[in-house]
Amino acid sequence: MRLDEVEESSNVEDRRGSIPKGGAIAGGGIGLLVIVIIVSLLGGDPQQVIDASRTMQAGAPQSKTSAAPINDEAKMFVSKILKETEDVWTDIFRENGMTYQKPNLVVFADRVESGCGIADAGVGPFYCPADSKVYIDPTFYETMERQLGAGGDFAQAYVVAHEVGHHVQNLLGTAAKVDSARRRMSEKQFNQISVRMELQADFYAGVWAKRAKRLKLDRQDIEEAMNAATQIGDDTLQQRGQGYVEPEKFTHGTSAQRVRWFMKGYQSGDIRDGDTISARSL
Repeated sequence: MRLDEVEESSNVEDRRGSIPKGGAIAGGGIGLLVIVIIVSLLGGDPQQVIDASRTMQAGAPQSKTSAAPINDEAKMFVSKILKETEDVWTDIFRENGMTYQKPNLVVFADRVESGCGIADAGVGPFYCPADSKVYIDPTFYETMERQLGAGGDFAQAYVVAHEVGHHVQNLLGTAAKVDSARRRMSEKQFNQISVRMELQADFYAGVWAKRAKRLKLDRQDIEEAMNAATQIGDDTLQQRGQGYVEPEKFTHGTSAQRVRWFMKGYQSGDIRDGDTISARSL
């Protein structure tokens, strides 16, 4: 993957010098599964972490910046990836008679205040529909590589593209429809629809990869994304963390499903082929 032809986005907020006070943990991104593994390995109940991640509430006020924003390679990387998602999705929306509204990406360290509540870095990258922002602590990439064996620059780009995929769902109205339906669902049904939403975000990440011509992707890049999707599949994470698999607790999809939908998006490049919500087979 090459980033030399990609400019940085102007929609990045660096909050690593800010410290939020109090509030509830927000969640819903890829990184939630990482903390579930850690809790499992320590003998805790991973379901408690999942439940906590769903209690997204309005957080307490955030303190003023205590230090100047940090400009480094991690911020530049996510900024360039965000810029490439902006350009690709602007084109896709225009082709379909719509206008793409760019999300902001917030770089934080340890904890952050979002429109969905206070989030701990352990939750990992996430998208908050309440403020239309993607949140990421760059140290998550170290966790991906060292603990999950999902290294590589395009594996990191895939994480951002997946969360932007949730933003696309928000703009298209999919998130609102699913959220309304969730209120009438049992926990099992909730998990099933969550899987479908996550797989669609993987599909959108694949569509983006197909259209991101300036990155000059090669086979190794796509293999990095497929490996990342494999390592964060529910079945793989559960087997690694607790030694057995509980399909009824899946919230993001199996490794095979995540790879399949990412690759379907990459091979198609057409958002109309990604209706995971009503698909009979995932």
